[in-house]
Amino acid sequence: MKDSVYIWVLITTLALVTVTIMSVMDFPFNWVFYCTVLGQALIVLMVYKVLTDNYTTEKTFKDFYEDHPIGNRVN
Repeated sequence: MKDSVYIWVLITTLALVTVTIMSVMDFPFNWVFYCTVLGQALIVLMVYKVLTDNYTTEKTFKDFYEDHPIGNRVN
């Protein structure tokens, strides 16, 4: 993924962590509610950005995990 996608993931994560902190600290309901709605909109936007990112790779499912290739497994 490009760096711009990571920024959307970071913004969404920070927004939802902020909602969690606000709810624990007994902020007024309307603040928590509107921040939750904003967080949900950010999730939709983040998923759209991640899925439409122009990302290509040469890896296939045969590569599996690079640190533990399938071909080197001991049964």
